[in-house]
Amino acid sequence: MTGTLALGAMTLASLALAVPARAQEAAPERALTETEAEAEADEANRGFAQGESEQIDFEADQISYDSEAETVTARGQVVLTSDEASVRADEVIWNRRTGAITARGGIRFVDSAGNQIFTENLELTDKFEAGAMDDLLLALRQGGRLAARSAERGEDGTVLLTDAAYTACAVTDPEGCAKDPSWRITADRVIYDPQDNRVRFRGAMLELFGARILPLPGLTVRTDGRAESGFLTPKIRIDQVNGVEVSGEYYWRVADNQDLTLGAFVYTDAAPMVSAQWRHLTPKGAYQITGYATSSRRVSNFGATPTTQSDPRGYLAANGRFLFSPEWSLTGSIRLASDRTFLRRYDLSRDDRLRSTINLERIDDKSYLSLAGWATQTLRINADQGQVPVALPAFDYRRIVEEPVLGGQVQLQANTLNLIRKDGQDTQRAFAGARWDLRRLTPLGQVVTLTGLVRGDVYNTADTLSTLTAAYRGNEGWTTRAIATAALDIEWPFVGEAFGGTQVLKPRLQFVASPPIRNLAVPNEDARAIDLEDSNLFALNRFPGYDRVEDGARVTWGIDWELTRPGMRIKSSVGQSYRLTNEREIFPDGTGLSERVSDFVGRTEVRLRNSLVFTHRFRIDKDSLAIRRNEIDATIGSQRNYVEVGYLRLNRDIQTVEDLQDREEIRAAGRFTIGRHWSVFGSGVVNLTSAAEDPLFAPDGFEPIRTRLGVAYSDDCIEFGATWRRDFITAGDAEAGNSFQVFFALRNLGFR
Repeated sequence: MTGTLALGAMTLASLALAVPARAQEAAPERALTETEAEAEADEANRGFAQGESEQIDFEADQISYDSEAETVTARGQVVLTSDEASVRADEVIWNRRTGAITARGGIRFVDSAGNQIFTENLELTDKFEAGAMDDLLLALRQGGRLAARSAERGEDGTVLLTDAAYTACAVTDPEGCAKDPSWRITADRVIYDPQDNRVRFRGAMLELFGARILPLPGLTVRTDGRAESGFLTPKIRIDQVNGVEVSGEYYWRVADNQDLTLGAFVYTDAAPMVSAQWRHLTPKGAYQITGYATSSRRVSNFGATPTTQSDPRGYLAANGRFLFSPEWSLTGSIRLASDRTFLRRYDLSRDDRLRSTINLERIDDKSYLSLAGWATQTLRINADQGQVPVALPAFDYRRIVEEPVLGGQVQLQANTLNLIRKDGQDTQRAFAGARWDLRRLTPLGQVVTLTGLVRGDVYNTADTLSTLTAAYRGNEGWTTRAIATAALDIEWPFVGEAFGGTQVLKPRLQFVASPPIRNLAVPNEDARAIDLEDSNLFALNRFPGYDRVEDGARVTWGIDWELTRPGMRIKSSVGQSYRLTNEREIFPDGTGLSERVSDFVGRTEVRLRNSLVFTHRFRIDKDSLAIRRNEIDATIGSQRNYVEVGYLRLNRDIQTVEDLQDREEIRAAGRFTIGRHWSVFGSGVVNLTSAAEDPLFAPDGFEPIRTRLGVAYSDDCIEFGATWRRDFITAGDAEAGNSFQVFFALRNLGFR
């Protein structure tokens, strides 16, 4: 039986209006027929005439009225709903004399915020809110459960729970059997404020695996999933330099769109450190600012006899992005450290350079505009900060011409760059160019692409002799350069069945031609890391930037093969290029491009469901078949148990350019579970470079960089563990040594 009652007070009171005086002449209590109940409900709606009313929809198997007791009773799968709140119960009774509304048996009350109350006896207020209850369970919408022996609602609308316990853990296992939570918080009293969406604990105590271990005075939990001000979980760490470290943070929820986190770090062998992080979400975007500050001794001179001094030290990091319109945006970041070892000593970052940027962009369907700038702070011990450039401004504009030209697409580009060094070469560059692309599919299935590119460059350089590598300098003063490139690219894919799956074999042939270009007349600022790889084999310009452009004529061939089966995919490619001219002055020996016939390059990828991901990249010497680049990345296992291995060896024998030194290293990481919740994990990085490959630093061929081992426990609501790490490299006051750290986090209470 269903119906709708118009109840201005949002109670079952209007049910009484549905029973006229003649009902008192009938039997003391009888069940209304469906027709009678609907008529009574309609009469109730007509009889209530006090302003705008809110509706309560109800369903029940049976509705009856006791004229002597003046009670209305709904029985059998009773459902009451009002707006977003609802009550399900076996029986609901409204007492007309006292106004009391009581629900009994199998009750589930859902409030407007989505929180659920389960109990056997419940009194409802005249505002359709939960009143007095016994033996209740409150399931919060954002996770967490709160059980109490009894509860009653105060005059201010808050609910006072006695002998309560709270946990974010599941109380049943996957098979549906009851289980004890990993942690819970017990309290003598708990105040639940539905209007403020907060649960406040009085006399709270944390229990971990049944043991009472820590009092939590002033604990508050929000029921709407929003953050709450309070102290975060403390951390403990021990390292070689600072000794024992105990850190804690206080989180302040300033507003819904602003928060501040204040931290303190106390050390046994160093002065304390403080930190702060401010985050702000604005109508146009968001930004955050993080800072650390302390005072300690640092190495101030990294020469033959290093000296130390005590100074204020710190680190500032900020970033943000603002969207002014669908097209315009501003992105920026600031990263500054007081000295080169601060971040490593206090284990804040392992970066060896800090970059600050700003970029104003406009993007639409046909154009892109960027006005940017950046500055880099080097943290390398032996690097010269005066040789590191500041770029301001860096301008780039690109536009696609709407109307096709000769059937192809034309893109226009204009670019400027200004590089300033305190103790080095200054460079200004500007160019404008156009690129035309025509792509066609032949009747035989070949994909043919024709490309044409023209560009004009203007450079102005000063103090070129301060650049140590002569090939990077260019001419002093003003220099102009013209560039023209034409290319023909043909791909011919063949598709068929093989090995129970589908294979694609795609031969590819490319011809590129450019007239002689004045490459060495201009400085090389952005195209230094040249190395033939599978990723740039078919690029119009194999150099990574704009300052160097490959000239002459060349033919490049390649073959791509891919096999796809259910749960398996294999991709492989190999290729080589042949230069038709003898120019080689811009390619250092060892890059794979210095001779007319290049080295072989390729890549192989294998994926078996989610249990194996394997990638191998290589470059093979065309004459000796020696492996010049050997790079392997592999992941075996699942999310619970896995091994990751990475290996890289660059055997290029490049002696003329410091940016392209040989090196060899291996990386490994893994995690293995013990039972359902325990796991052990570890990782390590080892430098395998020999002194012959790197004469500057003269490594011995096996130098561990850092290693880490740990053990952890994790379930649906708690995570804790301990890690050991060893750093093998000393950099100033960031000394090599061991460090130990323990971590502990609870879901809904500072969970990481």
